[in-house]
Amino acid sequence: MLAVGATGCGSMTAHLLARAPNRYPDWFDAEAPVTLAFSPKLLTNFTAQAVAVGPPAAQLSYRVVEPADYALKITSTNWLDHGRKEFQFDFRATVPGRSNAWTAAPRGTVILLHGYGLAQFSMMPWALRLGEAGWRCVLVDLRGHGRSTGKQIYYGKYETRDLSQLLDALSRDGQLQAPVAALGESYGAALALRWKAVDPRIQSAVALAPYASLSNAVLNIRHDYAPWMPAWIVRSGLIRLPQVLDLPPAELDTTTVLRRQPVRALLVAGADDQIAPVPEVEKLQTLMLPGSRLQVVPKATHESLTYFFPDLLGPVLTWLDRGN
Repeated sequence: MLAVGATGCGSMTAHLLARAPNRYPDWFDAEAPVTLAFSPKLLTNFTAQAVAVGPPAAQLSYRVVEPADYALKITSTNWLDHGRKEFQFDFRATVPGRSNAWTAAPRGTVILLHGYGLAQFSMMPWALRLGEAGWRCVLVDLRGHGRSTGKQIYYGKYETRDLSQLLDALSRDGQLQAPVAALGESYGAALALRWKAVDPRIQSAVALAPYASLSNAVLNIRHDYAPWMPAWIVRSGLIRLPQVLDLPPAELDTTTVLRRQPVRALLVAGADDQIAPVPEVEKLQTLMLPGSRLQVVPKATHESLTYFFPDLLGPVLTWLDRGN
């Protein structure tokens, strides 16, 4: 009976891990330790567009943010709540922005890739700040996230092809200015590295808090967000997940992709990250091409790292300017 129960729980958990996050009920969402405070107008002032991708068939929702002076102001605060670090980041900007020196001739295009369970809004601050620096930015809801469709996610099996099809559409519409870069956080960071490995149009990649091993990351998430759930249930789901996704188990790990096709990228880790801790990101660094860089940001957690602009802005802009 125990074996049957473990198998049943494993199958159910695997299907939950593959289920599209935008199909989960609201009550299922865990409370995040980071709050982003900005007006919805910062996102909705930019036209929502969509592109058909697949197979499996899906529609990706995206928005293009052109270079302009958005007068972006960022403030932050943090505190401890029952021993847990909490952060709030406030963003103020003017949209539409005033034309700047790059509005008519962008320096290039940056595709911004959000984390698991998030959507375009989480990368909006980067779109505005990079736009001020002259980059055309594309905010995209990944398959099964936000307003994009798709009943499940595939941890890179189809997502990189989705993104290449998005590039095709941008090119057809005259919205793709070379050089092209990918900047992602967490799940989106792992996708950025995978994407650069298979699409030669991606000249630069920036990976904020990427995971090396999916299993380790998921177990760490369980520890931080659902400690009440027995670890064996999550492990059994992870064992069954490759079968659900129809791929070899090792293909779920970013390390496998980089061993097969090393890339050059800027890796960023948070010193206080408990989900993709520094040693995990260092594993990725050992597999990268020469010229790659790892930066560790003091006091940054997994969820907050993306918004440590004083630490990140200089290195990211330098990396994009170099066109690595």
